[in-house]
Amino acid sequence: MGILETIRGPRDLDRLSRDQLVELAADVRKFLVANVSKTGGHLGPNLGVVELTIAMHRVFDSPKDAIVFDTGHQSYVHKLLTGRQDFSELRQKDGLAGYPQRSESEHDIVESSHASSSLSWADGISRAFSLTGQTDRHVVAVVGDGALTGGMTWEALNNISDDNNRRLVIIVNDNGRSYAPTIGGLARFLNDVRTRRAYRDLYLGSRNLFNRLGRPGRAIYRATRGALHGFLSRFAGNEGLYSNLDIKYIGPIHGHDLGALEEALRQAKNYELPVIVHAITQKGRGYAPAVKDVADQFHAVGQIDPETGEPIASKSSGPAWTSVFADELATLADDNERIVGITAAMLRPTGLNKLAERHPGRVIDVGIAEQHATTSAAGLAFGGMHPVVAIYATFINRAFDQVLMDVALHKAGVTFVLDRAGVTGPDGASHHGMWDLSILQVVPGIRLAAPRDEARLREELAEAVLVDDGPTVIRFPRGSVGPDVPALRRTADGVDVLREGQVKDVLLVAVGPFASMALEVADRLEAQGIGATVVDPRWVVPVPTSIIELAREHRIVASMEDGIKVGGIGTRIRQDLRAAGVDTALTELGLPDEFLEHATRAEIFERVGLTPQQIARDLVSQVLGTKIPIARPLPAREALQADDESDPARRS
Repeated sequence: MGILETIRGPRDLDRLSRDQLVELAADVRKFLVANVSKTGGHLGPNLGVVELTIAMHRVFDSPKDAIVFDTGHQSYVHKLLTGRQDFSELRQKDGLAGYPQRSESEHDIVESSHASSSLSWADGISRAFSLTGQTDRHVVAVVGDGALTGGMTWEALNNISDDNNRRLVIIVNDNGRSYAPTIGGLARFLNDVRTRRAYRDLYLGSRNLFNRLGRPGRAIYRATRGALHGFLSRFAGNEGLYSNLDIKYIGPIHGHDLGALEEALRQAKNYELPVIVHAITQKGRGYAPAVKDVADQFHAVGQIDPETGEPIASKSSGPAWTSVFADELATLADDNERIVGITAAMLRPTGLNKLAERHPGRVIDVGIAEQHATTSAAGLAFGGMHPVVAIYATFINRAFDQVLMDVALHKAGVTFVLDRAGVTGPDGASHHGMWDLSILQVVPGIRLAAPRDEARLREELAEAVLVDDGPTVIRFPRGSVGPDVPALRRTADGVDVLREGQVKDVLLVAVGPFASMALEVADRLEAQGIGATVVDPRWVVPVPTSIIELAREHRIVASMEDGIKVGGIGTRIRQDLRAAGVDTALTELGLPDEFLEHATRAEIFERVGLTPQQIARDLVSQVLGTKIPIARPLPAREALQADDESDPARRS
């Protein structure tokens, strides 16, 4: 039995010797590689915080002491040390979440996986402890150096320094990277701290001196280590970034030296005022394939061969949406020198790396700072460029005010490309990109497109970058693009008619990739004697006039989207129908306004009723229930609602 298997909670760490702790760290790394390689997940970040997490749980008493992880993708080791060692269904339905989750453990506090918020959480929790007399409780915030590029961290630091009377420890997990290498002035400062020769020479020289004195010398060195660090840090200028904030700084500490980490954290704990502990770690530590991966050091992986780190091929119906966007943007930029890309620390995940390779200097990485990215884009547009801001759909929520007031109000020609739109699946509630349709459509003058296939993505992106009088948005889901879905015809205002029912009973308005599902629903309805027309608006906001006219001709309209129903595209169509005096009944099919747990896209759609069979069944009931007179008899209710298992096309 390995030592890891004996750990059922953090206090089990107290009985372990130094050698056993080193063995535990090795066990944890073996466990992570063996298990995450089967399920996929955030491997590199967790390999880099093994010793840091062990030391943190040795020094602090969770859950009495509150531990807050920034983004939480590096919390796998924390889960293992707090009694959660069944990783067989990690990030799968009913299995462990890929981020902290309160329903799993009392040791988890912050579930949101959006970066740069941990210090604000820690500020609030520590103030509450102080105000309620819980003065024996500490708050520990673990924040990566990449998250320090987000503005919220500096707002929080400003307020933390304003009221020092609380027990708050900020651990800066400094591995020189967020998803990719961290950029900007902060990154340069921390890199300087890591490599500054004055500090290194003094530190190594003093350690070697005491080591030459044998066991007594090493004992003296350990006893005076804290004071030595403080002296050397001041001599080498390491506190420059934090000194004006009036927050105690300890570091830099070797992030894989358990003894050094424990000493630093105990000093911070005993200080009883806000302290920053700067730990230098290596992403992917202990796993050669991750360390050698220059791109992102296995930040997030799918299923891989644990021996080689090579991805295990999965069945794919086509190229990834992201790669199609990457290719098309780079091609458009070949002929349009005004195009410039902006990423918030996610160059490769959003596909802007292709543009950066082909046109160096025309991609700007602003760090984890979506608000700054958006307003900077408005400035670029004013200066004559056409910025393409590529981010995950869930993160556009953070920049709404800037989209509204800096881009739209100023009629700036900025294109937002939202990857991972709709249900994303295994990363859970805070990563689903399901709010963008309802949030963004209230922005005056915005134009929002949802391509259904590869050809439409290329086409709509080309249209978007030509718009210079307001914001445009292109959204697409995670994963592979399916086969192209051809149109029968295109209306004068750009709506694609994918299918025309012989009888005009139901008009299905499909948003983006839901077009394929809508066609299957139409097949089921037609098989039961109900005529169905399927259209793809292409540009869903503003609602094209031809959608209104087609709705006038049908008995029922059903909008289908992978965003929340509340304030979604269906709501917009309903309002436009009423404004045009069209009283056709409308059904809004979309996601419920709730936080969806992690599972596959198919499992989530099944749970919320967004499957062809369930949608068709519901529409059959509505067609039968409508009071609008029709010119032909419909089949009997029993025949319409029959579910003929021998003929899938007739299932409703």
